[in-house]
Amino acid sequence: MQPRNMSMSGVVDLAAVKAAQEAKAKAEQARAQAAREGGTGAISPADLVIDVDEAGFERDVLQRSAEVPVVIDFWAEWCEPCKQLSPVLERLAVEYNGRFLLAKVDVDANQMLMQQFGIQGIPAVFAVVAGQALPLFQGAAGEAQIRQTLDQLVQVGEQRFGLTGLTVDPEAEPGGAPAAAEQPAGPYDGLLEAAVQALDSGDLSGAVQAYKNVLNEDPGNEEAKLGLAQAELLQRVQGVDPQQVRRDAADKPADVQAQIAAADLDLVGGHVEDAFGRLIETVSRTVGDDRDTVRLRLVELFEVVGPDDPRVIAARRALARALF
Repeated sequence: MQPRNMSMSGVVDLAAVKAAQEAKAKAEQARAQAAREGGTGAISPADLVIDVDEAGFERDVLQRSAEVPVVIDFWAEWCEPCKQLSPVLERLAVEYNGRFLLAKVDVDANQMLMQQFGIQGIPAVFAVVAGQALPLFQGAAGEAQIRQTLDQLVQVGEQRFGLTGLTVDPEAEPGGAPAAAEQPAGPYDGLLEAAVQALDSGDLSGAVQAYKNVLNEDPGNEEAKLGLAQAELLQRVQGVDPQQVRRDAADKPADVQAQIAAADLDLVGGHVEDAFGRLIETVSRTVGDDRDTVRLRLVELFEVVGPDDPRVIAARRALARALF
């Protein structure tokens, strides 16, 4: 899997939103599976720091990142700054007690991983959260800076992806980390996969129809609802002239459709608060059918970002004030 960047500052990445929902579901499934088996799924403190190579990257990093943020320390034996940084990261991994997992990658033995992450020099530290890769820092860093970065990472993992970390038991045997349980295929997995493939190939109409097919049979399917909201958003902005849309919105503040079109562009561009604020303001100055049209579009955009996102929670409160 090719790594990709995800900003921690709030840009909405539609692929990351989907990954967040999937990661939450997988984390909940893993916890439920451990409970059914009568165990805690606890690991030893020694298992919080692991050596990873190219062959085990999928299993040890990508799959584990659906349970806990994985910090990757790219190092080499000849790298003097690495010898200063790596012990700090290892100590903090134990101190943070399962809130992140530290994966150490020897770049001399794993050149392909170094190239995939676009690393120009070491030490370099990345993280993977729910399959999404993001750079943390490169070169020497002070412990205060490292702690601040790790705190932000843990917060992102918890708030956006529902990753509560690993359970650590000092009495557990090292090497006893539980393997991720294989989940049985659901009845709509084939249709959902077809929808994802259609999205990836740019067939937005096909993706919309595939998600609707799932929802026709299973109206409560969360993955299909999220996917449909994303696909319809992308379909609406496909082929529009962004400059014209923004001119119309600026020139016609009372035009509901102009404000809705601009909000769609705001969201796709990562300006989440701008999109929500624009529509909430429009709700506050409209009545009747126009107000309901704007409200429904705003609810659709909430679906794209995800109900647990702090920006959605804040916007729901603001919407309630505008309505009542």
